[in-house]
Amino acid sequence: MENSLESLSILLVFDQRNRLLVRINSKQCVEPTYTSKAREVCRFTEDCVEPVTGVAGKAYLLSQHTTVDQALLIYCALQSDVVVENGRYYSLDQIQTESANGQLNISPLLAEVLLKIEPDLIRIPYLDSTETEYIYRFRTAKERNSAIYIDQQSEELYQSKLCRAIKAARRTKEKIAGEPAVLDFGAVTYVIPSHFGFCLGVQNAIERAYETVAANPTKRVFMLSELIHNPFVNEDLLARGIRYLQTDKGLPICEDGSIASSSASPNTLWNQLTSEDVVIIPAFGATNEDKLRLLRRGLSIRENDATCMLVEKVWKAARRYAREGYTVIIHGKSEHEETKATFSNSSSHGPALMIRNMEHARLLTEVIQAQGAEKIQLFEDSFKGLHSKGFDPAKDLQKLAVVNQTTLLRNETLTIIEFFRKFMVQCYGEAQVAEHLWSKGKGDTLCYATQVNQDALHKAVEQPIDAALVVGGKNSSNTFQLHRVCEQRFGENAHYIQSEANILTSDQIRHYVFPCPSVQTSSAKEVVRPFLNAMPEPKRILLTGGASCPDGLIQQVIHKINSFFPPRSIRSIESILKAFEVES
Repeated sequence: MENSLESLSILLVFDQRNRLLVRINSKQCVEPTYTSKAREVCRFTEDCVEPVTGVAGKAYLLSQHTTVDQALLIYCALQSDVVVENGRYYSLDQIQTESANGQLNISPLLAEVLLKIEPDLIRIPYLDSTETEYIYRFRTAKERNSAIYIDQQSEELYQSKLCRAIKAARRTKEKIAGEPAVLDFGAVTYVIPSHFGFCLGVQNAIERAYETVAANPTKRVFMLSELIHNPFVNEDLLARGIRYLQTDKGLPICEDGSIASSSASPNTLWNQLTSEDVVIIPAFGATNEDKLRLLRRGLSIRENDATCMLVEKVWKAARRYAREGYTVIIHGKSEHEETKATFSNSSSHGPALMIRNMEHARLLTEVIQAQGAEKIQLFEDSFKGLHSKGFDPAKDLQKLAVVNQTTLLRNETLTIIEFFRKFMVQCYGEAQVAEHLWSKGKGDTLCYATQVNQDALHKAVEQPIDAALVVGGKNSSNTFQLHRVCEQRFGENAHYIQSEANILTSDQIRHYVFPCPSVQTSSAKEVVRPFLNAMPEPKRILLTGGASCPDGLIQQVIHKINSFFPPRSIRSIESILKAFEVES
């Protein structure tokens, strides 16, 4: 910084609810609480702002702006207990609203500062996080708090002695699939993979949600959208008073539960939020746009953010790739909450593009090879609505780095990465590939929890099986991927169900047809298929659950199927547990 420049430093203090501390001066004008001119610029440092009365701890450089005659540095401190004379905390929306209607007179300096920090607002709740820290780390077994959600109301949903025994015996390593458990009830045998059901990210999110409800008995508690893709878990949370702000497709919900025709409608829960409310961010994460809406309204974000750390790992990778000049290619479903959140996060750091499958990857290579107007037209025809603002296919497709929606099949993402690698070899030669495709730690953003469930299922499908049941929510992407594995092996004897209620009789089961553009399926949403009576004796059934499937549902499916057989032909759960423990 040149000494001839006049230096002006501003320190903004935000509390836990992202409200800004301002000072009302003698002219009844609202201005920044702390300013420092000329050589006093070092008064606000990256390490400490203790010289400033009432503020202790770190200040972070939020943004820096230099004009011909002035250098403006804007720092930010996160502290809730600062008190200054004639000071008051305002949400940013409140400042804007009261200023517009004449209730608040904002100084020109504060108006300028608020305008300049607009692009950096999303950073404020996370300023004290380092590159190696995560919003919500996985809890260890000792830190688990299952008692917060397993009670009389929800015990059948979440509890299963059988599933607990299987996991204890077969999950010798969290990240490595073991041999499946074979449970012989007599008339029917169940083959259950070593890894199934809740992953650590889902467990974290569920505990965070129930803990938040318990900790805020007098406040309204909302979730941005469904906490996880399981209707029974979400219904249990609704029964405890939680409300959803929007659907899993981002459509705003009204107070009466209906979907609003417009996000501007005053009837939407979004538009009725106050700074006293609590909003939980689900395991999928949230777009920067949604987080900013919460931040501007003066709602706490950080302490109620249940984003899975493996999703956040993808975001950190995308940020790293963007810094090194790579365009981030996101393999995912553009309508999925997680992909939308990853795209929003990635776009704030550099060019980003969503692709759905291998066919999309091939189209992208055609765009790269095209020239001039043809390139632009082909890009818009193939990727309209799937790229970041200002994306330039002429320069933004020269260096690519691939990340993925964590619930997709790992091998599909790796296949796409390998396809791009071979393409780059053809274009630039083997020696130049690393300059055009990120290749350090190929696939390092793929979710091990999703993958180990798939690996465990691949071991289970090798067993002699008459039918396979995959249990999970209708909008659960990872459950669909598990069903695809079973369907490839067992065809129409692989059934996708939500709970035991889909087992209609011993002869009929209601199978859900997951809508997937990349896979040719029936136009029907559900089909009734033959079930037990079509199988030979004794029956052998493969049973697994998606990452958002509670253990209780697995045991309820077993109980329902067992009920179709004469009691004398079915061994008790207790005898199965004892035999299983001996075998293990």
